[in-house]
Amino acid sequence: MKLDFQGRVAIVTGAGGGLGRQHALALAARGAKVLVNDLGGAVDGSGGSVGAAQAVVDEIRAAGGQALANGASVTDFAAVQAMVQQAADAWGRVDILVNNAGILRDKSFAKMDMADFALVVQVHLMGAAHCCKAVWPLMQAQNYGRIVMTTSSTGLYGNFGQANYGAAKLAQVGLMQTLAIEGAKHGIHVNALAPTAATRMTEGLMPEEVLARLAPEAVVPAMLVLAHESAPTRTILCAGAGSFEAAHITLTRGIHLGQGGDVPEQLAARLAEVCERAGEQVPASGLAQGQNEIGLAMAAAVRA
Repeated sequence: MKLDFQGRVAIVTGAGGGLGRQHALALAARGAKVLVNDLGGAVDGSGGSVGAAQAVVDEIRAAGGQALANGASVTDFAAVQAMVQQAADAWGRVDILVNNAGILRDKSFAKMDMADFALVVQVHLMGAAHCCKAVWPLMQAQNYGRIVMTTSSTGLYGNFGQANYGAAKLAQVGLMQTLAIEGAKHGIHVNALAPTAATRMTEGLMPEEVLARLAPEAVVPAMLVLAHESAPTRTILCAGAGSFEAAHITLTRGIHLGQGGDVPEQLAARLAEVCERAGEQVPASGLAQGQNEIGLAMAAAVRA
């Protein structure tokens, strides 16, 4: 089955270059009308120009597609609302949102200025939240929507010098989990993409021969799967160098220890059992933790 996007309207943030540009080009090539958003700033978020977004729009139009440029900062909710309205005014709907905009301000946590921490969180987390909030009423009204968050292996697993980036990226997964639950009855599917790609944000972090294998184009198939009408929901899809994996946030079976005075010592002694992954689950919602804990407690009470 060819993944077709004819008749769909997509917004891709941070699409003036790198991975976002490839996302926009691929959606347009498969029939989507694309609003290309990019602040046009430096990797650290400074500066700005709509020129980067316009260049991608020109590329799409030259290939016969339909596209609009937008230079809004995703940190400005009013500007994001206007961006969504721009797409809706032009094409009547918004079907797809790819939250790709981001910046880097890397330093070890000991040396990191908290203003840099806050700005990275503002762009990645609040930027995604602003865009989701702006498209949400439209997607609810049309009973259809596909939202792709851009998380990161740094958020999922950590990386030295990126405490701000990692915190913001894992927070996007938390946002995805709840929005997927809330959006289900409205036909809104929300997923997360964890890319490994050579872009401005990864220059100098890896050897050139490695970066050569990490073309942004190799990540695009995962985005297309998550943005298509056949997409799953609440999936964390990892992609890089033509390889694909899924990441899961799981809950182990655990053990019941009760509330005695020596429970801290028992827990310390049996921590390996608590962490044992055999029989772990991928919870359908946050309720699963409490249900598991009550279940263990009730079972222990019956045995007593």
